[in-house]
Amino acid sequence: MMASSMCCCRRLSWIAALAALWLAVAAPLAARADGIDVHRAAVITAEDGHTLEAEFEITLTSALEDVLNKGVPLYFSLEFELIRPRWYWLNEKISSTRQQYRLSYNALTRQYRVTRQYRVGVGKLYQNFASLPEGLAFMSRARIRDIAEAGALRKGDSYTAGLRMRLDTSQLPRPFQVTALGSRDWSMSSDWHRWTVSP
Repeated sequence: MMASSMCCCRRLSWIAALAALWLAVAAPLAARADGIDVHRAAVITAEDGHTLEAEFEITLTSALEDVLNKGVPLYFSLEFELIRPRWYWLNEKISSTRQQYRLSYNALTRQYRVTRQYRVGVGKLYQNFASLPEGLAFMSRARIRDIAEAGALRKGDSYTAGLRMRLDTSQLPRPFQVTALGSRDWSMSSDWHRWTVSP
């Protein structure tokens, strides 16, 4: 009876130790949510036009961080649209724009570089960072001027704005495009964030 009781106690302490170990490993993993989330988005109206301001939270998966640190650049696309809903006809698209980011790592300088292209065919801006979190923080704050011309939005009307950011897997080298198909580690995209704009 005594031996059986001691065996039961050992088994319980072993289970408790395993549970504590699992919590120690799982808690940090649960705290790190990989992906892209939209934190804030607004259309700012001024006399000379309209500007988009947005903030994201971007956390790379371990697979993407690994290939980035091996020299494979990652491309992200920020997509924005502004629509005037019409109950009597198809919705009217007032504005549609896309901004591209290229995130790369230089093993020689041990620096991350973010290159931002405002629009296709328009000039690029790049900046170097000592760490990946600094580069992602830079990408997380977006400001795009002239998303719509002055006077394009009429006072009293309501418009629907939509915004998302996603990893553009079509820009990856061909072998990685195949790997990315159907893989959660490679499919990074925020949901479409939509809100009402009333100038």
